[in-house]
Amino acid sequence: MGKRRSRPTRLYDPRLIPSWIAVGLFWLVGQLPWETLQAMGRGFGKLAWRFAKSRRHIAETNIRLCFPELSEEQQLDLARKTVISTGEAILEMAGSYTNHRVDLNKRSIFKGVEYISQAQKEGKGILLLGMHFNSIDTCARMLSAKLDLYAVYRPNDNPVIDRLINQGRQRYVKGIIDRADIRQMIRRLRKGEVVWYAPDQDYGTAHAVFAPFFGVPAATITATSRLARMGKAAVIPCAHYRLPHGQFVIEFGPALKNFPGDDDMQDTICINQTIEHYVRKQPEQYLWVHKRFKHQPDGVKPYR
Repeated sequence: MGKRRSRPTRLYDPRLIPSWIAVGLFWLVGQLPWETLQAMGRGFGKLAWRFAKSRRHIAETNIRLCFPELSEEQQLDLARKTVISTGEAILEMAGSYTNHRVDLNKRSIFKGVEYISQAQKEGKGILLLGMHFNSIDTCARMLSAKLDLYAVYRPNDNPVIDRLINQGRQRYVKGIIDRADIRQMIRRLRKGEVVWYAPDQDYGTAHAVFAPFFGVPAATITATSRLARMGKAAVIPCAHYRLPHGQFVIEFGPALKNFPGDDDMQDTICINQTIEHYVRKQPEQYLWVHKRFKHQPDGVKPYR
């Protein structure tokens, strides 16, 4: 058998030329007016619904599992809206990352800021319980105008894409932290800083428990409890939704009560229930194109 080629790790590896071209196009598109970006994004989402079969299948599977109370027709309609919303978010991301002339602050509405203020008055660090709504990067830029915060991220395997994401985010947030760097997160929290952290994706079974999410076992990392405990932080939910006419609302919830507790499973159930509460407000804007249930307990067939 031939030797398997390794992934390129250098920015200027010739194999990454297509990635550089894609980033260049991404930048050019990002210079368009915001309303144009959103309209193009909806069009892109409609094309993705028709041609991106794998992502469409993932969205359909997740929604079938999580919304069994809906009819097949309603489930299909929700999946379609999800893919279109995701397409809109990708084009919005181009603008939020690369067009620094656009004033997104005038498009943002904040709710529940008093929960942040209360935690800060108590001298606590704040662990923002992030959620993967598809407007995540656009709203991160808006959020950073309200709060000095550190964003936790997973490095991208493609160094060109990783550079694009890091540069796009670092222009606005106070700093970014690799999700594997637990120590730095704890240091920031103990200093009273704000750290945005989203545990609502399937990162594998290491350091995870299978806690229900919309009634389906979901591999969920337990680090949220450890961060809150060791960082002596308040855990405050942070959701965000796209509104009509190009506006966005960023909503903070009250700090989780009696969190963390003494049981990782109960803590993780609390986290998933909290996220589910906010997702149900605008389910079509959640990142259902992610394989949330790709790992399952022993003896249960994974949902792929």
